[in-house]
Amino acid sequence: MSSLTVSSVYKKRKSYTWLYFLLPSIAIMLVFFIYPILLTFFYSFTNLALTGEAAKELKFVGFDNYVRMFHDPTVRVSIWNTLIFLIGSAVIGQQVLGFIIALLMKHKNRLFRRVIGTIVLAGWVTPEIVCALCLYSFFGDEGTLNAILSFVGISDVTWLYTVPMLTIILANIWHGTAFSMLVFQAALDDVPTEIEEAAVVDGASRLQILFRITIPYIKDTILTNMMLVTLQTLGVFGLIYAMTGGGPGTSTTTLPIFMYNQAFVNYQLGYGTAISLLLLLLGIVLSLFYIRSMKEQ
Repeated sequence: MSSLTVSSVYKKRKSYTWLYFLLPSIAIMLVFFIYPILLTFFYSFTNLALTGEAAKELKFVGFDNYVRMFHDPTVRVSIWNTLIFLIGSAVIGQQVLGFIIALLMKHKNRLFRRVIGTIVLAGWVTPEIVCALCLYSFFGDEGTLNAILSFVGISDVTWLYTVPMLTIILANIWHGTAFSMLVFQAALDDVPTEIEEAAVVDGASRLQILFRITIPYIKDTILTNMMLVTLQTLGVFGLIYAMTGGGPGTSTTTLPIFMYNQAFVNYQLGYGTAISLLLLLLGIVLSLFYIRSMKEQ
């Protein structure tokens, strides 16, 4: 074998060396991500169940689960509730509140930032179920909020029954705002102070600096954070289930709650997996929307 041939073989092997390092990651992705999605997709076309005749024999039912899903009024209610919860707690709540907190902490001394940051982070590091129990105790009929209202002479309010969607939105805002705060803190610290100082010299007000300099400068971070928070909020289950269980009625039944009820309460796993693919599709659509927005920016 000539030296030229040996050299070409060596270069060819070297060009594929990076693939060997990626094999463990690829294997993990195939086993724990791709395979479950394909299995879920297959089960969505079956009558898979935990009890009854369907549990004895798995049958292919075609698009029956999807036809049933799009004729089920509870699915439409769940989609609507999911969008309300998503917009209220993620797009508006966590995004706006996290940005405001990060903006107020900018240029503050280290002690102030540590104290406020620790208080906000307390909600984020708290496990979801513990957070739900804390907020349930706060909004409950004999909870902290009603105790405060009684102290100032206002009659008690059944928050979890009167405005259940508002309670879970506020709970999720308290639980997840810290993530947005940390992201925006890092972004705001990178905004050049020279530009802001030059704007002040030119007579710009704080609002003008905010909307014409600061926000445009970190627009990519805003879109990226919105995408991450949206996808995270889309799958929230334990917080809602522990606080309201999807009720009263279906007033707080989001797609994850409805999927769980169909799959593990009614034992209709085939129908539940079809609903899970609807949730996956919604996440993909929102992700593509944010990615396209970032490319346009």
